[in-house]
Amino acid sequence: MRNTAHRTTVWLFIIALVLVTACSAKDSNEPSSAGSANPPASTEASGDGESASESNANSDGSEPYLAKYDPPIEITTVRAIDDTVKFMEGQTIDNNLWTELLQERLGINMKYDWVGNGDQFEQKMNVSIASGALPQFIPVNAKQLQQLQEAGELEDLTAAYEQYASPFLKEILTQDGPASLAAATFDGKLMAIPNTNSSMDTSPILWIRQDWLDKLGLQPPRTMADVLAISEAFTTRDPDGNGKADTYGLALNKDLYNGFADTVGFMNGYHAYPGQWIKDDDGTIVYGSIQPEMRTALAALQELYKKGQIDREFGVKDGGKEGELLAAGKIGMEYGLMWNPLWPIIDSKKNEPDAQWQAFPLVSVDDRPVTPQVSFATHQYFAVKKGSANPEALVKMINLFVEIGWGETSTLELYNAYFTGDGFEKFKLMPFQAWPARNNVDLYQHVAAAVDSNDPSQLNPQEKDIFDKVMAYANGSSTDPEHWAYAQVFGKESAYTVIDQYVTSNSLKMTEFYGSPTPTMVEKESNLKNREFETFTKIIMGDPIESFDKFVAEWKKLGGDAITEEVNDWAKNK
Repeated sequence: MRNTAHRTTVWLFIIALVLVTACSAKDSNEPSSAGSANPPASTEASGDGESASESNANSDGSEPYLAKYDPPIEITTVRAIDDTVKFMEGQTIDNNLWTELLQERLGINMKYDWVGNGDQFEQKMNVSIASGALPQFIPVNAKQLQQLQEAGELEDLTAAYEQYASPFLKEILTQDGPASLAAATFDGKLMAIPNTNSSMDTSPILWIRQDWLDKLGLQPPRTMADVLAISEAFTTRDPDGNGKADTYGLALNKDLYNGFADTVGFMNGYHAYPGQWIKDDDGTIVYGSIQPEMRTALAALQELYKKGQIDREFGVKDGGKEGELLAAGKIGMEYGLMWNPLWPIIDSKKNEPDAQWQAFPLVSVDDRPVTPQVSFATHQYFAVKKGSANPEALVKMINLFVEIGWGETSTLELYNAYFTGDGFEKFKLMPFQAWPARNNVDLYQHVAAAVDSNDPSQLNPQEKDIFDKVMAYANGSSTDPEHWAYAQVFGKESAYTVIDQYVTSNSLKMTEFYGSPTPTMVEKESNLKNREFETFTKIIMGDPIESFDKFVAEWKKLGGDAITEEVNDWAKNK
């Protein structure tokens, strides 16, 4: 997908601010599944190469999830770093609060062989893989993981994971289903730990100006026909009241699948799944962007464009530029993701305090239920070089990360100290991570229950912080646009009301392919995607709809059929 950097940064910023402790994600009547934050230290590791279970067993038989090495061990790794990584005074990438914590709590001294920025990191990582000059603990993408596994360069982590992963970490790694661990498993052996995120949080949502609906006497959409009618009314009936024909029914930007003002939710309403691998009626995995439903959806968007309901310049505007148009009060509806109120919709509220944006679920073009598509949310894996001592140290470090972030022993003070306090995104200093998939959904449920009962006494500190923001806006004690934005994400009728509905009804549609890029993908997918974006944009802007048929034929001929065969072979052998 194109232009994902800003989307990812915003998403991680929101997650860092609002993800809650693990106890919020569990029923209070259930026993703890998190490892103790202060387990007894392990017995001294022997230096004779004995197994992890032998060298790190606790002398008293207690759980080993966070057992401290005594004497300390040193591990080597590499990592990507960018301009968003900020250091508190006196700290560096080699000496900071997380390196100190690893030393203090686990007896692990971390050494970076090298660090790289963005594309430079991937290039250096590829050189390291080709030369065999690898650190002990290796952050990789799916393609690199497969390369290293096929070359026999990786340690089998199956036993280390089974023995040393805390029950809470195991829960986190499977909250989004089995796909993340499956993607790191080869021939039944776990060869890496996935850095999990949440597919649920990528659920498409329809955002509409509720104040415009009210002004024009319109009801929320129940079908795609309603969406089209609302788009027309927002374009032709002067919803901003300035007497000019200067509003658009639907926002769109040139990066067609990027999470704000995109086409994904609209196309899902026509049972089309852009950029996603889906099963057809006979169980074969096919590429969503070339199915007949996509042609129908593109024709519908083309009609909106012809009628002036979409910005005529969308084809050259990214999300930021289209966001400026929305902030100026010229757009009444957009398909996007849960974080949109925090950017860029909040700017609409700042410029026009009476603007009221509301989240709505996707609707269908016919009697078939809509199935919103979600993305596979794991894009990074942590592997261990074959023959490295203490491979279980990787698991322990991730245990510590999730325990401090969301574990039952976590506190607001700990979270602020190591995640987001003092205006720093401190979590970025920890190179080995995993993120819970359900925490935002659970946060919403707990806050909603507290709003209903007007009793926040059972909320943890971070849930209470969100509750206070939501209630401050709801009761009129605050007009802060940020409080309004949080209410639109987590309030009673919000983005997570919609996402919770999707999850409860089991209607989300996950991609069927989550493996590493196939050989033909590596060679030809970039060109195919460029053709896809170019063709779809031109069709929306007026090219004959038959251009879609030509694109499909070319896609198949130029590598698409080979990719499809490889994807199905992967599915049979996974």
